[in-house]
Amino acid sequence: MEKRKKNWQQTTGVKREWRIETLRTVFFVVAAIIVLKLFVIQVVDHGLYTALASGQHEIFQKLYPDRGRVFVHDGTELVAVITNQDLAFVYADPRYVKDVKATVSAVGTILGLDDERKAELETKLSVTTDPYEPILRGVSRPVLDKLMALKLPGILHTMETSRLYPESNMGGQILGFVGSDKDGNKIGRYGIEGYFNKELSGSQGFLKSDRDIAGNIIAVADHSLTPAKNGSDIVLTLDRTIQFKACTTLAAAVKKHGADGGSIIIVDPKTGRILAMCGAPDFDPNHFGDVKDANIFNNPTVFGSYEPGSIFKAITMAAAVDVGAVSPSTIFTDTGSTVIDKWTIKNAENKVYGAVDMTKVLEDSINTGMIFSMRKMGGDIFADYITKFGFGSKTGIELATESSGDVTSVKNKSEIYRATASFGQGISVTPLQVVMAYAALANGGVLKKPMIVDEIRHPDGTIEKRSPQDVTQAISQKTSRLLGAMLVSVIEHGHGKKAGVAGYYIGGKTGTAQVSSNGGYSEDNTIGSFAGFGPVEDPKFAMIVRIDHPRDVQWAESTAAPFFGDMAKFLLQYFQVPPTRK
Repeated sequence: MEKRKKNWQQTTGVKREWRIETLRTVFFVVAAIIVLKLFVIQVVDHGLYTALASGQHEIFQKLYPDRGRVFVHDGTELVAVITNQDLAFVYADPRYVKDVKATVSAVGTILGLDDERKAELETKLSVTTDPYEPILRGVSRPVLDKLMALKLPGILHTMETSRLYPESNMGGQILGFVGSDKDGNKIGRYGIEGYFNKELSGSQGFLKSDRDIAGNIIAVADHSLTPAKNGSDIVLTLDRTIQFKACTTLAAAVKKHGADGGSIIIVDPKTGRILAMCGAPDFDPNHFGDVKDANIFNNPTVFGSYEPGSIFKAITMAAAVDVGAVSPSTIFTDTGSTVIDKWTIKNAENKVYGAVDMTKVLEDSINTGMIFSMRKMGGDIFADYITKFGFGSKTGIELATESSGDVTSVKNKSEIYRATASFGQGISVTPLQVVMAYAALANGGVLKKPMIVDEIRHPDGTIEKRSPQDVTQAISQKTSRLLGAMLVSVIEHGHGKKAGVAGYYIGGKTGTAQVSSNGGYSEDNTIGSFAGFGPVEDPKFAMIVRIDHPRDVQWAESTAAPFFGDMAKFLLQYFQVPPTRK
């Protein structure tokens, strides 16, 4: 009996010790798990749990990226023309509002609400079971500080990031704006904001977490956070000073002539870099919602194709000279009209010029002389050169809503279409296509791809640089020099005198284009253009200016030419180009 009792005690002791060891091991494992969890919370996921402890706003900041900024050049500095700002969203929790009338009066006065808005707000705040009522978005910090200083019960706010466009005269059609899609997500529209929406937007983060029955995050539960990736910054080729001057001068010219609108592009012909680009009427991206006509959002320099008129004659002449069909001294005898099939084509104002050379044809903008040069080289060759100069295709500029224009008529074997195209009718082009073609005339015949972006700066520190690109050798260097001299003569002796700058050789061509209407052309609606470059011996700029439907004068020599001359004089001074002639 004693032996059996002793064995039982020994067995019981062993079991007790085993249980104690097991319990000690369990406690140790649990403690290790707790320590490990604390290490993860306090060290590995410190940022996440700090954000959780700090409230929903910091979580928002980690999940939603900052949209990238956009810069332009200002000398050696970069200036932001698109950036971000924090504005307040003011809202109310009516359950805690104590004095509705006094609260509405105070809030309405500080936020500038009209009587109708105040009445609506008073009705909403009177519903004491309502936990949330929005009041106003986009409230600036000074206004918010005044409101929060009153410490009104139930009046709350949160900060939201919104887009800011600091430069009101930098060309809204270049920049675009940020709107919302059908789901309320922010999305870039038009211009740079639209074309580079993906790069500027960045990527949204992701939070996986356990929530309680009320939908609140459980702080001690498991979480995983993939942080947002901020958007990239973009540096444009635009020169801030030139852009401001171009946009303000364009607006003044449109107003002076009572015109429907206008446009201007200035490019470095050696690189294809766009130095300025403006359209009128323009809009302020900070207040894009105030625009009544959505067509204003489209950039007329890349979207607005039109019949170019006589500025296209320089392209026709360049093609004819390049293939040796004519030279600047080739003589043509003008009788005032040319008959093609059943059509009779006349010169402007029914003028007759007699025996003239090709330089004179350009100087006096003689329609029949252009048909002569087109015929001398042949319609098929003419059509090929139009393609070589980039007409009929998009240039590939990194801006939304670019048009390719329409030059399909020159592929028609019927001569009448090629004849009218030779002096800029029956085809449509964009101002950007024209200025790039004139840049090729200036730059030894090399057609460049237009650049609007210098570089993209990614959030990881890498920089994606853009470089000048040659599209094609449209004409030879020799032809380029000859056309430069001929276009100088147009300004010296032809219709472009007001585009000249004293002390410099500037080349260019006027164009007064009729606007098609009801199968014909409008009697009183014209578009005046001037395209050119300078100084001809070492071009610093190529430029096109356009005035749409001027009301005071009809011809481009009185609208676009003086506008071009004013800008050319400014550019030569800005680039510090010394005069080369008396």
